[in-house]
Amino acid sequence: MARSFVAEARKRVGPKRLRVRLIIERLAAAHPEATIALRFRNPVELLVSVMLSAQTTDVNVNRVTEQLFQKYRRPEDYLAVPPEELERDVYATGFYRQKTKSIRGTMRLLLDEFGGEVPRRLEDLVRLPGVARKTANVVAAELGTPQGIVVDTHVRRLSQRLGLTKHDDPVKIERDLMRIVPREDWGRFPHLLIWHGRRVCLARTPRCADCVVNDVCPASRI
Repeated sequence: MARSFVAEARKRVGPKRLRVRLIIERLAAAHPEATIALRFRNPVELLVSVMLSAQTTDVNVNRVTEQLFQKYRRPEDYLAVPPEELERDVYATGFYRQKTKSIRGTMRLLLDEFGGEVPRRLEDLVRLPGVARKTANVVAAELGTPQGIVVDTHVRRLSQRLGLTKHDDPVKIERDLMRIVPREDWGRFPHLLIWHGRRVCLARTPRCADCVVNDVCPASRI
């Protein structure tokens, strides 16, 4: 499916490197409020929120962290309670044992090697337990130092539909996007696709008639 989108894109809507700037401009105008849905007040809360968001919704994470962040304010706080207590506190996010193990390991490494501060560099972030490239990309971008492009299910689907990639693998999709998306847009580009994917370019029934980029989208039904 993705390959046919790319082939059609070349014939019908022009080179992706030229289209991507127009796509960003239009989506930014259509979704000016496109930002991360997770609620946090500092880098440690951001990191914990993103770690907890695996396999659950942002709404659910925000519901849990509303109380969690009143109790745990510093990296030391996550290590000051028994693991079982932290497990109970994050239970509602699912996979609570693994998440607790990852959070405690991360906090220990932050204290041991980073002075209790969340690092900004991607190569440092991915050293933290439970922090893979996607999580690291989210954290780095939200801290103002994007070094890659976040690829979630929405970014993957819309990138394929828009003919910006022919791949299914998130790593390869990210590589394709990094080549064509202006670096200054690496942070906001995923948010624009995520918001558009949730509101207009739905997985099963895309609302092409309401889409601001349907004329430059090879998958458009218009």
